[in-house]
Amino acid sequence: MKIVVCIKQVPASNDAKIDPETKRIIREGTSAILNPFDTYAIEEGVRLKEKYGGEVVALSMGPEKAMMILREAISLGADSAVLLSDRAFAGSDTWATSYALAKAIEKIGDVDLVICGKQAIDGDTAQVGPGIAAHLDIPQATYVMKVENVSSDSITVRRMHEDGYDICEMPLPAVITVVKDINTPRIPSLKRRLAAQKAEIPVWKPADIGAEVDKIGLDGSPTRVVKTEPPPSRNKKARRIEGSPPDCARELVRELRILNIL
Repeated sequence: MKIVVCIKQVPASNDAKIDPETKRIIREGTSAILNPFDTYAIEEGVRLKEKYGGEVVALSMGPEKAMMILREAISLGADSAVLLSDRAFAGSDTWATSYALAKAIEKIGDVDLVICGKQAIDGDTAQVGPGIAAHLDIPQATYVMKVENVSSDSITVRRMHEDGYDICEMPLPAVITVVKDINTPRIPSLKRRLAAQKAEIPVWKPADIGAEVDKIGLDGSPTRVVKTEPPPSRNKKARRIEGSPPDCARELVRELRILNIL
């Protein structure tokens, strides 16, 4: 079973600045981490490999410094990794990003399952996983909380939603996006960390994956961010309620009703 786990490097702090021209996050000079939801995707891929056999390939698109998270993925159990990195990819929206990742997955070849975290914490769109499935024209299941079973030609998953969950069976190859309820990510061993630092990670350009240049980058992105602004500041005014517990409870309820919270 060949599994590709798509991961992303995201800003480590909420102090990231927005480019006034492109309205996109300025990533240069900002400390970065592996997208937290992607740690669950890596762990699930490794668990499936351990149970059913095969290999796990970590895939990311970003600048050269994204090598860091690919080495982290290898330390967590991925067998190999690939980085898509070129100025032509810069500014890609979710459609262009999922297109480039889909082309890379086609180049990797014979992929049975693609796993993504449910969303990235910098954009919160949750669109790249489904976008990959659309570009590859294969089934998808989002918000997966458990993989029930995998056979030679199908996968059965438990998909979380507001009222409970669905049990979905899909033919392979397929794409799933996972939530943090699915597992507990492992802590990499020193041996795995050392091996990750020595691993050779290829860097693919648009020509390497057969990507059309008019479908990637800012110019190839069909969506545009027209305005960004910080959320309104919260009202931090506080009031201490004095009195007996029953009196405090009644006063708290009264205040909450005034604020239309109850």
